[in-house]
Amino acid sequence: MAKEFRREMIESEILKLINMNISNLRDPRIQNKIISATRVELSRDKSYADVYVSVLNGDIDEIINVLTKAKGFFKNVISKNIRMYKIPEIRFHKDLGIEESIKIHKLLNEISKNENSEDKGETDE
Repeated sequence: MAKEFRREMIESEILKLINMNISNLRDPRIQNKIISATRVELSRDKSYADVYVSVLNGDIDEIINVLTKAKGFFKNVISKNIRMYKIPEIRFHKDLGIEESIKIHKLLNEISKNENSEDKGETDE
């Protein structure tokens, strides 16, 4: 139980550090982009940290590539701020959760509009 709590605390700290330092990257491909690390999953042995990233404006694949190339920078930031025996290898992934929720919201709006237009059609008769 204590180990699980410690892992969750480390995940939370890594997430905070990555979000605070994304803006410090000087790559022009990510300038003026809204990028957010949404969650971190630390492997059981703490050798890997899977970081899920969401982007509101921009090509997610290109941004994942930029972040992957800068993973040494992020490992350095983590090593300076979190006391760990071994700093985990960082792997960036697309977080499709926000995109999927937007699609679902649009579909629900369309269904709602269709139901409203059918209801109005029935009352006109």
